[in-house]
Amino acid sequence: MRRTPLALLNLVHDRKKFLTSMAGVAFAVLLMFLFTGFKNALYDSQTQLLGRLNGDIVIINRLKENMFVPRAFARRRLYQAQAFDGVEGAYAIYLSDARWKNPDTRKTRPVRVIAYNPSDPVLPMPEVLALQQELRLPNTAMIDERSRAEVGPRETGVVTELADREIRIVGTFSLGTDFASGNGNLIMSDQNFLRFFANRGPEEEERSFATADIGLLELAPGAEVDRLVNALRDGLPQDVLVLPMNGPEGFIARERTYWEENTNIGFVFSLLTTMGFVVGIILVYQILYTDVADHWSEYATLKAIGYDNAYLFGVVIQEAIILSVLGFIPGLLISALFYNLGAAVTGLLFQLTLQRVANIYIMTFIMCLISGAIAVRKVQRTDPAEVFGL
Repeated sequence: MRRTPLALLNLVHDRKKFLTSMAGVAFAVLLMFLFTGFKNALYDSQTQLLGRLNGDIVIINRLKENMFVPRAFARRRLYQAQAFDGVEGAYAIYLSDARWKNPDTRKTRPVRVIAYNPSDPVLPMPEVLALQQELRLPNTAMIDERSRAEVGPRETGVVTELADREIRIVGTFSLGTDFASGNGNLIMSDQNFLRFFANRGPEEEERSFATADIGLLELAPGAEVDRLVNALRDGLPQDVLVLPMNGPEGFIARERTYWEENTNIGFVFSLLTTMGFVVGIILVYQILYTDVADHWSEYATLKAIGYDNAYLFGVVIQEAIILSVLGFIPGLLISALFYNLGAAVTGLLFQLTLQRVANIYIMTFIMCLISGAIAVRKVQRTDPAEVFGL
């Protein structure tokens, strides 16, 4: 004999109430997705530039704690590193913040400038590689098409001012903003970098090819990253820090750890996520409690004909699980739309990975189970004699 799906029928018998219940769970799911999404977007955005760099080992100033800190190191360290067996290429990257003038409003906004020799495979992005010759022209740059709207037009042919000097945009690329980039990113050649920043005035540090902000080392095929990192640490002067690009002790992990441990971003958004979880428990509890109250006499009848509390507990828990699945799906879809909207408006990197989706569903599942366990107490306390006035 086929068993009657009592839990599902209890939920769907009133379509309007069922849709309202799904909306309540979806709302809680949306809150958790949004809060965790903004937290992860802020962290992920801090490392998205580093993830695009073409290097196996990174050299930075030992005092450079994060990408915000404008500490350069002697470029001759790259020449010294290139002499080690297994190092195929050593590339210098120059970073600076600058004032960009919106060509429409004439208001200035801070942006980040990323510069290197266009012949070096530093950023192997197709749109950047296609414009190597154009980047060598004087006073030219490429602009990040995901820069904030405050910078104005983000398209080829724009002519405006950067650091009080005329600049022409020869192309676009797609990266995104972060804490260090201000309102957006520009890519230019190292020669143009000197044209704009070699003489910045008495209050700002002058730049030259004698120093670099980040050094990238490209290894020969078959070279071991860990072995070379140790050799470079022993062989180079102690004014620089040598790190692998990837791995738990790598440059990317170091940058993310800094923002996780030295800012309140994680605490604030984790607290908001917890609040969304608690709101979900309350909403689902109200849904299940109302359902139990509406079917109190039916539950009492089941107890009267011999069904025990364990069976009734299972029915309510099944309802909670069904709600966790059916409410999670619309919550996920709406969250995906908000992620796309957030990425377009803020320029941050919103990633809806499988692991993050699984984590939110687990939270939703636990949320519904807790609510069901609380709501089922009314069923377990039900006395058929009281319900039927015996």
